[in-house]
Amino acid sequence: MQTELTRKKNRLWLNKEAAAKLNDAMVTWIGSSSGGLPGPRIVQAYLDWLINLSVAPGRQLEILEALIRSRFDLIKCALLGAEPTKDRRFKAAGWEKRPYSWLVQAALHRDELARIATEPLPGMDAHNAQIVQFYTQQLVDMLSPANFALTNPEVLQEAIKQRGGNLLRGARFAIGDIVRKVTNTDHTISGSFKVGENLAMTPGKVVYRNDLMELIQYSPSTENVYAEPILYVPAWIMKFYILDLSPSNSMIRWLVEQGHTVFAISWKNPNKEDCQLTMEDYRTLGVAEALDAIGVIMPKKKVHSVGYCVGGTLLMIAAAVMARDGDERLQSITLFAAQTDFTDAGELRLFVDEMTLYWVDQQMKRKGFLATKQMGGAFAALRAPDLLWQPLLRRYCLGEEGSGFDIMAWNADGTRMPYKMHSDYLRQLYLKNELAEGQYIAGGRAISLSDIAAPLYIVGTTADHIAPWKSVYKTRNLKKLGETTFCLTAGGHNAGIVSEPGRPRRSYTVGSWNQNMSYQSPDDWQAAAEFHEGSWWLNWQRWLALHSADEKAAPPQIGAPDKGYEILCDAPGTYVLQR
Repeated sequence: MQTELTRKKNRLWLNKEAAAKLNDAMVTWIGSSSGGLPGPRIVQAYLDWLINLSVAPGRQLEILEALIRSRFDLIKCALLGAEPTKDRRFKAAGWEKRPYSWLVQAALHRDELARIATEPLPGMDAHNAQIVQFYTQQLVDMLSPANFALTNPEVLQEAIKQRGGNLLRGARFAIGDIVRKVTNTDHTISGSFKVGENLAMTPGKVVYRNDLMELIQYSPSTENVYAEPILYVPAWIMKFYILDLSPSNSMIRWLVEQGHTVFAISWKNPNKEDCQLTMEDYRTLGVAEALDAIGVIMPKKKVHSVGYCVGGTLLMIAAAVMARDGDERLQSITLFAAQTDFTDAGELRLFVDEMTLYWVDQQMKRKGFLATKQMGGAFAALRAPDLLWQPLLRRYCLGEEGSGFDIMAWNADGTRMPYKMHSDYLRQLYLKNELAEGQYIAGGRAISLSDIAAPLYIVGTTADHIAPWKSVYKTRNLKKLGETTFCLTAGGHNAGIVSEPGRPRRSYTVGSWNQNMSYQSPDDWQAAAEFHEGSWWLNWQRWLALHSADEKAAPPQIGAPDKGYEILCDAPGTYVLQR
């Protein structure tokens, strides 16, 4: 017989399902009004910091000492002047003069005080400590005198020189940007760059298209080519043509000129109707169907596969499935700034915990995808002075139209990500690290990267905030078979990869190992590996040639019209143009 309490509970008008929907609606509303920021998660981290700081008198004294020292230093600076700083924010002419030199010193002392105050405290949750450090740094970066017209000598000098013309242009840009935001009009990619005209210009044809990707086959430019083609799997976060920018720095064009037959996947820019696409769909409709198409166009030829960023992670998942199932079509695998073990996956892990992912899920559910601006904002926040505050200052205060660099035009040409795929990606890989733990399910069963025996060439970059090179290096612990080469190149996540021969101040360190060699830590490997000046592309191309058949052959035909792979349109295709 039911108790009185059970009967009352059954009579409640709000059941658990309705309560959950109400919770989701509240999170969606708060998130949409706060730009997607998980406010309660940030508050939780700062409460943890405050509680632990309240019982840490030693840290309190450190903060007080730093505060007193900064006051004396500022008085000294006001009286005697200040020494020049190496901070890049204050390199323009005028910062060394008073009162700007005093403002510089005040900003540097504020940065130092914030650093001391937010150093991890004993007993504090490590993830909370990282969140507090990150958002405190965002605040002090925002308050830099370099970010405000009235405290930036460069802006004031230009205003005098141009009689306010820079401020008028900046105001016009601001009004235009506000109108585009209110009317939900996409901002075109910056400057005078246009896809198909001076970006993504390498000649080729789209030879296959499905609901998720287009496959481009590039036209040969040499009399003979290597027997094994190259398949490039890009990240779906941005457009594929990061490797086909201007003709002078296009890796795809350069590979074709070296005698390689190159295929590239161009992902669709998903909409709300694509919200249920999964990582498995990206593997099967993307990598697997591209390999099937290449197998028809170039029968009985193995493939050199290349994956960039999360495209590299997807490629390794596909390679593990193929190795498990006895599929030997991969001649080699190359990873550009791609991670397979996410335990130390850089500053993006700041945005990965249960509460934050719940908030992100609710935002994506409402639209069916993660918006371009939301992902772009997260990346910009990792390097706010360079990617956020300085561009805003130069646009709205200096009145500059935009960057004249092709890589910045590409960076402004973002893509959306399907709700289901992105949610699974963050939870399965970043949060649970299933791929490294041997628990990732693909093709209906668990996979292990230890099954992969194909030669592997891994590229990490020294200044990568998205995929730190020591995290990229962890693939060494997961791929046990065959030969592996690791190349550490100077630069960041994009500029380190787009590092064509002839570019000045380029260098790389490279070394190899196999399953019979003992483990080396990243630092030990770097100390023992060979350092070279110049572009790493040359070393990689020699590696590709070494792992290719000795004899070259006449170029294959474009597509295979008689077998269902007819030419659909010219490169760079139609999906890359989707906004």
